[in-house]
Amino acid sequence: MLVAGARLGVRLRLQPEAARRLRRNYSQDHGSRSKVMGKDRVKFMESLVVGDIAELKDNQGTLSLFTNEKGGIKDDLIVTRTSDGYLYIVSNAGCADKDSAHMKEKLAEFKAAGNDADLEFLEAGLIALQGPSAASVLQEGVSDDLQKLPFMWSAMMTVFGVPGCRVTRCGYTGEDGVEISVPIERTVELAESLLKNSEVKLAGLGSRDSLRLEAGLCLYGNDIDENTTPVEATLLWTIGKQRRAAADFPGAEIILRQIKEKTKRKRVGLTSAGPPVRQHTPILNLDGKVIGEVTSGCPSPCLKQNVAMGYVETEYSKPGTPLKVEVRKKIVDATVSKMPFVPSKYYTVK
Repeated sequence: MLVAGARLGVRLRLQPEAARRLRRNYSQDHGSRSKVMGKDRVKFMESLVVGDIAELKDNQGTLSLFTNEKGGIKDDLIVTRTSDGYLYIVSNAGCADKDSAHMKEKLAEFKAAGNDADLEFLEAGLIALQGPSAASVLQEGVSDDLQKLPFMWSAMMTVFGVPGCRVTRCGYTGEDGVEISVPIERTVELAESLLKNSEVKLAGLGSRDSLRLEAGLCLYGNDIDENTTPVEATLLWTIGKQRRAAADFPGAEIILRQIKEKTKRKRVGLTSAGPPVRQHTPILNLDGKVIGEVTSGCPSPCLKQNVAMGYVETEYSKPGTPLKVEVRKKIVDATVSKMPFVPSKYYTVK
């Protein structure tokens, strides 16, 4: 990830060793990207995810979820309906093998039923440029007017002389920024062009993790997984109204029942005193009963206090509820907090 004027817990300047690391890291494909084509492409994608893909406008994207038949989350992903006759899919690199196998299996069934859709997996690099100065930095290298590109919209551009880049106004930091899909052989070249601007720094996973946690964003494998439903994860906003009415996505019966009846547990934000809480830290009520577990936690560089998220029994999920957490065999105070902890700064056209 590259950051431009963003709040950060860690900053890395491009010293010689960092440059070598950049070349090594960006020589690999760090994201899972694919295209879905064919006249039934929207129908196919909606058979896999909870989002309302049909309502998207050309070059508009949405965060969605692959779900299983039990309502669990197989992965989170961004689906963009491009003006070029295909859907552009970005999912987690850590789930690439699982996601590709799932999509291939379902596509074979879909086509066997007489539908028209095809799937292509892309060889490309992905650069995330995030932070308050991201748009101004990028504007120097593109002819398109970035003020016309709002959050979750994308466009094909030549970026600092590199043609064939898809620039999407998104990112997983809560800040304004873009993700740039770039021809893999020119990824390092583009990253180094961006780093020539003194506003831009390399950022490691520690920075990414503190930023996304301050923004209240889930990390797959920590905060959501195949045993967690969108209702439990407070991700109901990802389920389109028409999709709820049609009840035609995987796990719909279970998920829609949970919406009506509520769930036994719920994802919440937490602030705490003392040492920072980490994944798997027990969450207790004031009587000392374990009522949940932390899934992500760290010190907040912006707020100068500990922040975390986790799952608790629903009766303890109201913001302001006092709780306890067990850190290194010591019981410390915690409070249920609204998320995001730090207000998001996504760009919308005025």
